[in-house]
Amino acid sequence: MALKSCVSTSYRHLVESEVLRMAVLSNYFNLEEITTARKVSAAVINISGRQRMLSQRSAFFCMRLVCSQNAAERAKLRENLLETIDLMEKSHRDLINSDSSQLLSRPSPTVKAMYFDAPLYLDKQVREYIDRTKTLAQLPDAQLRPDNPHLLYIVAAAGGELLSAFDAVVSQYQQESEIEQFEIDLKQVELYQESCAATSKAQAQAAEIDRALRELKQTQAQLMHSEKMSSLGALMASIVHEINNPVSFIYGNLSHAEIYTQDLLHLLRLYQQYYPNPRTEIKEQSEEIELDFLVDDLPKVMSSMQMGAERIREIVKSMGTFSRTDNSKMTQCDLHDSIDSTILILRNRLNSKTDRPEIEIVKNYEKLPGVECYAGQINQVFMNLISNAIDALDEAAQNQPHRALKISIRTEVAEGDRVKVRIADTGSGMTAEVKERMFEQFFTTKAIGKGTGLGLSIVYKILVENHRGTLGCESEPGKGTEFIIELPVKQT
Repeated sequence: MALKSCVSTSYRHLVESEVLRMAVLSNYFNLEEITTARKVSAAVINISGRQRMLSQRSAFFCMRLVCSQNAAERAKLRENLLETIDLMEKSHRDLINSDSSQLLSRPSPTVKAMYFDAPLYLDKQVREYIDRTKTLAQLPDAQLRPDNPHLLYIVAAAGGELLSAFDAVVSQYQQESEIEQFEIDLKQVELYQESCAATSKAQAQAAEIDRALRELKQTQAQLMHSEKMSSLGALMASIVHEINNPVSFIYGNLSHAEIYTQDLLHLLRLYQQYYPNPRTEIKEQSEEIELDFLVDDLPKVMSSMQMGAERIREIVKSMGTFSRTDNSKMTQCDLHDSIDSTILILRNRLNSKTDRPEIEIVKNYEKLPGVECYAGQINQVFMNLISNAIDALDEAAQNQPHRALKISIRTEVAEGDRVKVRIADTGSGMTAEVKERMFEQFFTTKAIGKGTGLGLSIVYKILVENHRGTLGCESEPGKGTEFIIELPVKQT
């Protein structure tokens, strides 16, 4: 008896504390609904099946109650029977009440018909079964006989119509649960597809934003660099304008001064020839000013002044060529003039220093046609590339003091009405990793404060995007670097 009581108590605890609790669901809709709906559907099917078991268990208790001759056992069986039938009544009420908060949704029309309409009338059968069982449990011992009409009804119902009705309801619940789960699966698929679409859209938007940001940074950097070059060009143009007139005045008068000097020296020689014995004052003055040395050195001084004036004129001319900032239209440009003016401006950087010898410039020019281009931009290209070559040679001289320092510039006519310019240095060269990234914006191998990482990226944009040209590079560690520029003669 103690074992039976323990089994009954555990069974009641299982149904009330676990199965019904699985059916409780808050009235909301979110992603947890999918999992919860399946749990609730399983709980409903489980409860319906348990109702079937409870009906048979209560019938079993009824038969034992009628057959038992022990008063104490009968008392315990009455208690177990009432607990079982109360649990059955509570579960039945929770299943069919439409306002129950313990179910996910109201019973379907089919299930309602099975409970309340012909041919099953399950609700009516369950209630009558419960009433008959309660009545039997409360009868005095004298009326507990095998031929008791309540007992006969309970036994017949538990093994006949009521059992069939429970089976039918459980089967219906299972079918509806499968349909509901199928619909939930479809919903999951739709949600997954929507999630994938949203993810793809977000990734595309992120990529677009990233591309726009890179373009913005590149444009900003180019504008800053262009503004810097424009300011430099404007400054150089202003300097050229200011010094051009006095330089032209000096250069133009030096030729006359040289002629006048030669005439005066010729006259002095005539005096020396025809008046070989000058007065004492003249002789003393000639010795004081070292007349013989002055006569010999003055032509040399005039020649040096002439060379200096010509040098200044070349610098002024180069500055004028380099300071061309009008990029509104393309003009015919002599690439050799652009290269020479750039070299002249960078002449000071080519001279020898305390830590390295002079950098040699080797030029090998073929005859080139005029190239249609933005002259100011092409000057900027040559300035950046030659400056980079000088930087590479400065660095190489630090590591290898006896290394030959040379920049070779070669021009040639290429196929397809195009021209090539090759600028090579004898520096340390580049690794494959550096070579792969050298045109990348803001990438630099120079020390902090010595490079911005914009030079080569702007050179590439000017040649490739603005002039339909190409920019190649050949370099190996220890073998120097050569940049190959190719431009069309006509931009049409």
